[in-house]
Amino acid sequence: MTVRHGPAAALLALGLLTGCSSSQVTTPARTATEQLLISTAADKAAERLAETLSVTGSVYVDSSSVEGYDNKYAISAIRDALLRRGARLSARDAADTVVELRVGALSVDSENSLVGIPSITMPLPMANNASTPEISLFKKELTQGVAKVAGTAYDRKTGALVASSGPQYGFSNKAEWVLLLLLRWETNDLLPSGERPQPAPWESMEAKPAARPERANAE
Repeated sequence: MTVRHGPAAALLALGLLTGCSSSQVTTPARTATEQLLISTAADKAAERLAETLSVTGSVYVDSSSVEGYDNKYAISAIRDALLRRGARLSARDAADTVVELRVGALSVDSENSLVGIPSITMPLPMANNASTPEISLFKKELTQGVAKVAGTAYDRKTGALVASSGPQYGFSNKAEWVLLLLLRWETNDLLPSGERPQPAPWESMEAKPAARPERANAE
């Protein structure tokens, strides 16, 4: 007896096949949120330092004592803040005033608080550990960027003190909240309201050109 596999059998075999696709995304060592926390804290500390020093004229910013990748942004933020307050950047040999910078902190801290029952890991014999679900009546997960900077301004020729800022601090915050297990929301001071797009699933992800600013008509 000969059994023939017709088109119906072929279609059945194709129906049993499943397809999948995947894409690989490289994860950086530091997330954009962490970078925003650090840079926002640095911006705030730089504003306070420049306002406290209040130096004008030709200024050389000495950052030779400041090391680290993140500190480069903080140094540029301080230069920007000084310029906006009337200072003029120049080479050391041509400057009237030297501002020596130091950075005491530029990093991120985290703090969690929970009102409820935390997740508990239970060891099970002959199996992997299992965890009970967390029951959050109220929960706060706070991530805070912290910056501590200081600057000493002195006369380039005489070495006499012009101004000392003392320690100046900057903080940025990102908090995630949970209320009664289901209500979840986030607060932060990292971006202006509406700056970060939140596209709906049915909206196009293509970038839209920015609107051109309107120019006043010449009279």
